[in-house]
Amino acid sequence: MSRLLLRCLLLCCLALVAGCPKSASKGTALEELQYAYSAAVRWGDFEGAWNLVDPKVREAHPLTDIDFSRYKQVQISGYRDLGGTTLGNGEVVRDIEIGVVNRHTLAERTVRYRERWRYDEAAKTWWLVGGLPDLWDER
Repeated sequence: MSRLLLRCLLLCCLALVAGCPKSASKGTALEELQYAYSAAVRWGDFEGAWNLVDPKVREAHPLTDIDFSRYKQVQISGYRDLGGTTLGNGEVVRDIEIGVVNRHTLAERTVRYRERWRYDEAAKTWWLVGGLPDLWDER
């Protein structure tokens, strides 16, 4: 009985997904990418988050294995969206507050970070322009 119920539930989910529109608006696409990015940062997947950074920025400022190993020394304890706005050039900025715990000392601190997103018409996607957050900034 439970297998039949599970199959019916799976078929219903597939039918819902198949019926969803395939082209999302730019705003929806941005929200989905921001969610994916914030989830990657919250779970410490900085390599995954790096994939959402603008390819031009990645090429101009590549991260090394040492850079990524620094991110492994911290645990993210919080990721809070403080609000955002659209700039005149079409970029979207979002202010973020990140809770950071040093894995060695267990000391926690808060880092403020500003994300800048731009839409790439050729690739039909949004890219993070500013790179990964600097969790060691002493400002």
